[in-house]
Amino acid sequence: MRITRIVVGMIAVGFALSSVPQEQTPENPSAKVNAAYEVVSIKPSKPGTPGTLETLPNGFRDTDRTIGNLVRNAFGIFYDKQVIGMPPWTESESYDIEAKVDADTANRWQRLTSRERRKEEQPMMQALLIDRCKLKFHFERKELPVYDLVIANSGSKMKEAPQDEVEIAGMAGGDGVTLTGHALSIENLIPTLSGTDGRLVMDKTGLGNKRFDFTLHWSPGAGSGPSLFTALEEQLGLKLVPSKETVNVLVIDQMERPSPN
Repeated sequence: MRITRIVVGMIAVGFALSSVPQEQTPENPSAKVNAAYEVVSIKPSKPGTPGTLETLPNGFRDTDRTIGNLVRNAFGIFYDKQVIGMPPWTESESYDIEAKVDADTANRWQRLTSRERRKEEQPMMQALLIDRCKLKFHFERKELPVYDLVIANSGSKMKEAPQDEVEIAGMAGGDGVTLTGHALSIENLIPTLSGTDGRLVMDKTGLGNKRFDFTLHWSPGAGSGPSLFTALEEQLGLKLVPSKETVNVLVIDQMERPSPN
């Protein structure tokens, strides 16, 4: 695992993730949005730069990050096959990216939930890409193989947390992977699971906005611990069921390397 961190309100596995519903499609997606970061810096990463992902009170700071990861975060996409037409350089070239809003916006963000902030900040990331990378795009509908996340026959084994608790997720490597969640909704668990065996994960648990405390430990690949499928069922009382779903796919019509600062 390349990057791990502690985050509030979102889970990070290699890149920041967000939780915009996959079925929301802007009526005019390439139109310029009003909201924008006040300060933006994008520059190529120096060789050997350690990868970090940092959520700031007034924006974000990411180092050694691909533009492809920024695109996925800007559109709330967790699964690579939901993006078509991304130029190869967007996945091979790394950049240091920092974006900050004005003081009034940062103060207002302090009163927002993490979900409300993501809903406001994602169009700003899109505007950043439109401005600095000349991004043009549209959405299409496509049927893809997915996993439905359902409650196992044994029932949920997660401890429900109060709704007013702050969402916190920590992920650690070492002997397998351990995800520790406090007051996390299923919505914020989905990004970690999506991409399993090359499939998007759809929430079919019916648990809605309930929040839970849990620890999930599994071994990717041929590790000595339980697989993710086994761990979900035995530790959380959840199950991944193969299925198909028609979802929104982001199609990149134009994209250039970011303009200099």
